[in-house]
Amino acid sequence: VDRLSLHLSAFGPAKVILLGEHGVVFGHAALAAPLSRGVRAWGEPSRTCELEMPEGLSKLQMQALERAFAAGAKAARHPKIRIHLESEVPVSMGLGSSAALSVAVAKVLLGGSVAPAPQKVLRVAMAMEREFHGTPSGIDHTTSALDSLIWFRKGQAKKIVSPKPLRLLVTLVGERSPAREIIESFRTRASRYKGRYNRVLGEIGRLADEGRRSIQKGELEGLGDAMNVNHGLLCALGLSSESLDSMVYRLRSMGALGAKITGAGGDGGAVIGL
Repeated sequence: VDRLSLHLSAFGPAKVILLGEHGVVFGHAALAAPLSRGVRAWGEPSRTCELEMPEGLSKLQMQALERAFAAGAKAARHPKIRIHLESEVPVSMGLGSSAALSVAVAKVLLGGSVAPAPQKVLRVAMAMEREFHGTPSGIDHTTSALDSLIWFRKGQAKKIVSPKPLRLLVTLVGERSPAREIIESFRTRASRYKGRYNRVLGEIGRLADEGRRSIQKGELEGLGDAMNVNHGLLCALGLSSESLDSMVYRLRSMGALGAKITGAGGDGGAVIGL
C-alpha cells in the first residue's frame, strides 16, 4: 500500500507526425512531435489489476480498450492497482490517442516511488498498441513515451533538438474511418502497385531527412516547404480528401509556413499548420 500510494498521475502526450506518414510502416524515416495535450492516468491500491472504463465510449471502443489493458497488465505483471483515465484527445482523429493512453497507463502500471525506465514503458505500451492497431509502426507511442521531437525509422528513435520553437496549430476536420481500415486499404494498394508506391514512399522518407536537417539549422521555411510537398504526395497516394485539402489550403492562406494532414488521413482527421 505504501508503494502504491506513491503513484503519481502519469501523462501520455498526444502526437503529430510532421513528415513521413505511412512510409514509416514500410521502413522509411518520419518526424514526429508530442503535443501539450494528451491522456492522464492515475492509480489507487486495489485487490486486482483493473481499469475504470471512461464514459462515452462505444461498445467496440470499450472492447478494444479492455483487450489493450489486459495486454498491458500482463506485460507489467499485473500490479494490484485500479487505474483511472482522463483524456483531452479526440479518438480516431490522427493524434495518437491510443498511444497517449497506452503510455500513461504503462507508466502507472510500472510506477512507484521511482519513474519507470523509458524502455519498460515502451515495452508495455507496445503490447497495448498491438491490441489497438494490429501491427503499429511504433512511432506514436515512442513519441509519447519520450515526450520529445524525434526522427524515427524501423523502431529506432533519435531525439531532435530545434534551436527555434516549433509552433503548430492543430485543426480537426469532420469524422473519419478507423485508422486500421485506412491503413489496411492503403497496404492493399501499395502491395498491388508495389514499384509505384515504393517510389513515392521513398521520397516521403527523404523529406523526413530533409525536414530534420531544416529543424536542426533553424530553417523553419524549409521544414514548412517539406510539409507542403509531403501533403501533395499523400494526396497522390489517395490518403487525403476534399475536406482535409480545404483545411490545408486555408491554413496556408492564413500564413502557415507549411500545412498537411497528420496521421492516417482518410475522409477526415487532423490537419496541422506550422
